[in-house]
Amino acid sequence: MSIPTDLKYTKHHEWIRVEDDIATIGITNFAQGELGDIVYVDVDTLDETLDKDAVFGSVEAVKTVSDLFMPLSGEVVEFNEELEDEPELVNSDSYKKGWMIKIKFSDKTELENLLNAEDYKELIGA
Repeated sequence: MSIPTDLKYTKHHEWIRVEDDIATIGITNFAQGELGDIVYVDVDTLDETLDKDAVFGSVEAVKTVSDLFMPLSGEVVEFNEELEDEPELVNSDSYKKGWMIKIKFSDKTELENLLNAEDYKELIGA
C-alpha cells in the first residue's frame, strides 16, 4: 500500500502536503480503497475560513457518502476543479491528481498533531 513519507496524515484518513503556509489536502489511498469507486466530490467551502476538524466537503462513492475534515485551521483557497469532471482521479491517483483542496493554514502548531507515515501505517494496520 502506498503511504508517501513526505506527507502528513490524519486519523480521518486525509493526507496533507505542506509548502510554506499552503497545505494541499486529499484522502489517502487506504481511504479511497475503503470507499470504492468515487463518483462525486462536493466542496462548497471555497474562500471560507474553517477550524481544524470542521467538515469542508464530502466524497460520494457508489455505496456511501463520507464527510471530509479539515486537518488544519485555515482558509480554503483552491478546489481541484478537475474532480468535477473526473472524480475517479481520487481512486486512480489519490496523492497527486486526486488532491481536493488547498488551504492557507493559520496555526503552524497544529502541524505537530498530524501523523507521519509510520504512525499512519500503524493506525491502519499496514
